[in-house]
Amino acid sequence: MTQEKAKGVRATRLPEHGPLDENGREILLSLKNVDITFGKGDDAVRAVQDASFDIYKGETFSLVGESGSGKTTVGRAVIRVNPLARGEILYKGVRISGKIPHALDREVIRNIQMVFQDPAASLNERATVDYIISEGLYNFHLFQNEADRVKKVETMIEEVGLLPEHLTRYPHEFSGGQRQRIGIARAMVMEPELVVADEPISALDVSIRAQVLNLMKKFQEEKQLTYLFIAHDLSVVRFISDRIGVIYKGRIVEVAEAEELFNYPLHPYTHSLISAIPIPDPQLEKNKVLYTYDPSMHDYSEDKPDFVCIGHGHYVYGNKKEIEQYKAIRDAGVPVKPITIQDPDAPVEKKTGEKAAAEAAAEAQILAHPARDTGSIWYKIFSFLLPILGLIGAVLFRKHNYIRNYKACKSGAIAGFIFLAVILLLLVVLIILAVV
Repeated sequence: MTQEKAKGVRATRLPEHGPLDENGREILLSLKNVDITFGKGDDAVRAVQDASFDIYKGETFSLVGESGSGKTTVGRAVIRVNPLARGEILYKGVRISGKIPHALDREVIRNIQMVFQDPAASLNERATVDYIISEGLYNFHLFQNEADRVKKVETMIEEVGLLPEHLTRYPHEFSGGQRQRIGIARAMVMEPELVVADEPISALDVSIRAQVLNLMKKFQEEKQLTYLFIAHDLSVVRFISDRIGVIYKGRIVEVAEAEELFNYPLHPYTHSLISAIPIPDPQLEKNKVLYTYDPSMHDYSEDKPDFVCIGHGHYVYGNKKEIEQYKAIRDAGVPVKPITIQDPDAPVEKKTGEKAAAEAAAEAQILAHPARDTGSIWYKIFSFLLPILGLIGAVLFRKHNYIRNYKACKSGAIAGFIFLAVILLLLVVLIILAVV
């Protein structure tokens, strides 16, 4: 692999095939120890840290995690929008991160396309659908003549379920699902090998989501596409994915095949994500016990964590002690039960000790602030204009424990008195100057 990397640094063209892993699968995309940082110095934010995974040709690799976990940041790094602070991204064994030759850059753009999350924001509102889909064809001269271009565009628009007469319209004339179909057509007309789908269905109605997913599966089967599918809805991910990577605060914590991950969610964060999947039965959903992930449960002060394969193609992030526990659970072969349903007829367990004290303190904190204790800016404005009434209001609010309103009135009244004092001082100075 070291020799291939060395060749990749100097490569100006992409090879026909990527390297093979130990099982003979072709590795199309590979992330190795990737760090992505935004900002500089003390303001720097490490959005992605030490991310490593492979995507095999023809598969759908899904990257899941909560909002702000770094999913989209990774996807944008793959299409060379976000630069890397450390590590490298290889496509067919060729390094495509950092500075690369112009010819290789154009080839990467042609081979890796992206379907964006918001179909309304990702389409040019001033361009017709015909031009939107044709733009890539124009830029890369992927047609012989005008008739060939029109044929390619019309064929593609029909393949995504729209009509040729839609080509003369503008994006605002379509629904959300239709706009996403246009975005898919724009990507597919380039005949890419890898498509980065950044939450392509999250902005769509539930009834439209299945149609778009089925459309993407159809393209994958017909064109042998590979997907990097970015999502936060695990129920959707299970349907479309071959393998799944779970990311938490910029770090990949677990990677496994879809059914393997759902049967054996070993990392606590994966466990919490799966437990949050809604159950269609209202009664079961009502009695479901959510598993909450607490990062402080890990003690990495001495025993440092690592991203380790525990067998069965299952990778987990943890220290030596945790990895041994994960491996024991997996080797036992008993599927992990991530969702617990509480028996509604079971006696309620009496809460004592620290747990009861913590819940009582939380309840007291909630009750300490009345519902209308908002600290609205209008209290500040009123108190600024009429500071004496503002002070009276502050005293009354303080008496009835409206703390936010009290602070708003107090700060507004103080500002009002200061303003009046400055005005009076200026008047005194002007009178003195006039007398002198």
